[in-house]
Amino acid sequence: MQPTLPQHDIVLLGVGHTNAHVLRMWKMQPIPGARLTCVSNYPVATYSGMLPGVLAGLYPPERMEIDLVRLCAAAGVRLIVGDVTALDVRNRELHISDRPPLPFDVLSIGLGSVPNRAGLVEADDSLLEVKPMQTFLPRLAERLVASGGRQPPDTPTHMQPLRITIVGGGAGGVEIAFCLPMRVRKVLGDFPFSLTLIDSSDKLLKGSTAGLKKRVERDFAQRGVKVLLGRRVTRIKHGTATLDNGETIPGDLVLWVTSAAPPPLIKEFSLPRDDRGFLLTKHTLQSTSGEPIFVVGDTGTIEGEKLPKAGVFAVREGPVLWENLQRLLLNERLQDYKPQRGFLKLLNRGDGTALGEYRGFSFEGKWAWRLKDRIDGKFMDMYQDHTPGMIAKVAPVSEARSSQMRCAGCGGKVGASILSRALARLDIPRNEHVLLGLETPDDAALIQPPPGRAIAATVDFFQAPLDDPYLVGRMAALHAASDVLAKGARPIAALAMATIPTGRERKQEQLLYELLAGGLRELKALGATLAGGHTIEGPHITIGYTILAEQPAESVRAKGKLREGDLLILTKPLGVGVLLAAHMQARCKAQWYGPLVETMLQSNAPAAALFDEFDVAAATDITGFGLAGHLLEMLRSANLAAKLFWDNIQLLPGASELLAAGVESTLAPANRQVEGEVDDGPALCLLPAYSVIFDPQTCGGLLVGVTESRATAFINRLKDLKFSAAIIGRVEEHDPDFWRVRVDNSA
Repeated sequence: MQPTLPQHDIVLLGVGHTNAHVLRMWKMQPIPGARLTCVSNYPVATYSGMLPGVLAGLYPPERMEIDLVRLCAAAGVRLIVGDVTALDVRNRELHISDRPPLPFDVLSIGLGSVPNRAGLVEADDSLLEVKPMQTFLPRLAERLVASGGRQPPDTPTHMQPLRITIVGGGAGGVEIAFCLPMRVRKVLGDFPFSLTLIDSSDKLLKGSTAGLKKRVERDFAQRGVKVLLGRRVTRIKHGTATLDNGETIPGDLVLWVTSAAPPPLIKEFSLPRDDRGFLLTKHTLQSTSGEPIFVVGDTGTIEGEKLPKAGVFAVREGPVLWENLQRLLLNERLQDYKPQRGFLKLLNRGDGTALGEYRGFSFEGKWAWRLKDRIDGKFMDMYQDHTPGMIAKVAPVSEARSSQMRCAGCGGKVGASILSRALARLDIPRNEHVLLGLETPDDAALIQPPPGRAIAATVDFFQAPLDDPYLVGRMAALHAASDVLAKGARPIAALAMATIPTGRERKQEQLLYELLAGGLRELKALGATLAGGHTIEGPHITIGYTILAEQPAESVRAKGKLREGDLLILTKPLGVGVLLAAHMQARCKAQWYGPLVETMLQSNAPAAALFDEFDVAAATDITGFGLAGHLLEMLRSANLAAKLFWDNIQLLPGASELLAAGVESTLAPANRQVEGEVDDGPALCLLPAYSVIFDPQTCGGLLVGVTESRATAFINRLKDLKFSAAIIGRVEEHDPDFWRVRVDNSA
């Protein structure tokens, strides 16, 4: 039986403690008939409980991070990295910037909270908020260097110290006050600094026992941390914090770690709120609106409960949310969450000891730190295991449909109503050269090129390399268009080819719409339109385009027009194939995934537009056959040879590490069949990264031959256009008795 599209779409907005539990459970036992999608504005989530330990140097930064790229890949979960702008409750859609709305059948909102800025009327760049925590460490380091840089590093210690102020006397502010000094010393060395903590309450650690407060006050006194209570900060400007009584406190750097406030985004959501602005839920964690929307962690307030915004509650909500997601899909009664009335508090002192309290008793010592370390470590271990999990079973759409064998031939086409609805949602532009297209659909499109122009035609398609139809649609159009761009042709129109898995009509329509919307976005940018296409049902999502472009017949940049002495310029780094292979194995790290997607979405059109200006005679796009394969095609056509400068060949982040680990694309072995024409030398051939020249590229860069006199200027223009361009070789005379390609360390 062919795989089918899911019946239900579950979407997690934000991946805090509660939603992360759903992600982990999905990895172990996915819900049949459903698809899970995570939407996050960052490819990593952070565990706030470990931030103080990272500041103190007790953990590396990655220990507090959940790599959503790897975890979602391991769990078979779709990840969309983007900024949500709105929630359409009526149509059950999330609006995400720079892409079509995302439909959902069930939504769980877990956006956490932000520090409360109530009373703060003005602030300049002296203010540093802890959130978003994903960027806090680099922002902190930058600000420390900038603030400490006002005086030379060798300034005598009797000179003015760096004045750091922490606003917020809750657990977060107290732990940062304990642990921040270690980070400051790591960044600034022996540069002097002072530390002040301010809180609007008249006591530290509101809601904690007197014993714990006394221990903290004692430690602060011993460490020289000045504490100012019962005051609000109203202004932060020019290195000074102004209080609500008019008093001013020096603050070269002001860290804002106040109590929880609702994330600004949820103000745009048409859902019930409490008196502080948090989204209101029943004890089942479902919104009191009755919609299939859950709100968890700090973002939600349970009706009738007055719970502090603490991570322990978010963690305990996880199993209830997981159970209720399943019950909601089955139309069963939902389970109530019963919050605990007391919980263990542990405060990291940054020196291998901790303070704590439980059930009214306070304590401290190394054993308390070991307990905290064990609890936090066990929690993070659950989310840093990237072993691939079970594959979700997608139930058939209906018993009637599942009992039928799917037809082949024209009986395997996607239904006309699905196609027409998907096309109706697209904003397809007119093109003066398309005489007959989708405006008046017919049996064939009719294209008329400008007078004196030829039609350049190419076709390319692939199985979706990512579980994001919109991005895949964009990539498919860019990938297909690169062939004609390398010839210097201008795209006019495209014909789409798509394979869509079976499923409910609305799911097929949405998938087809996202694929075509992504492709159309890039076609518009190229000045082309969608003129037609064909869709069929099949086991996997495939998408591609036939690109029709106009070009002067007398100025074709054929591969065989390379010239002896030309310098070879590559406009993009290599490594797409190995990174995509790693992603399928949940081995592509979040810090690698961003650059990978970015390079695949970079159009080659701006580079191709420079060809006439820089006298480019020959170019090709580097795609499936890899750098070696496509270069050899050019050299054979021109009967020339080339020397490659290995040190100049740029790789995407992570490519070298993955190649060294033995990861490679399934096409790479076939691409290495041309290795007999490549002289790599005894040293280079032993480098694991050397095999990147056989790595198949999806949406790869252009390989261009340019005269030596124009090469530097060409490179500079490409870099102005944000291309990672480099001169990677030189075209030489070919001696039939020697290799066609020589690879040396440098020029």
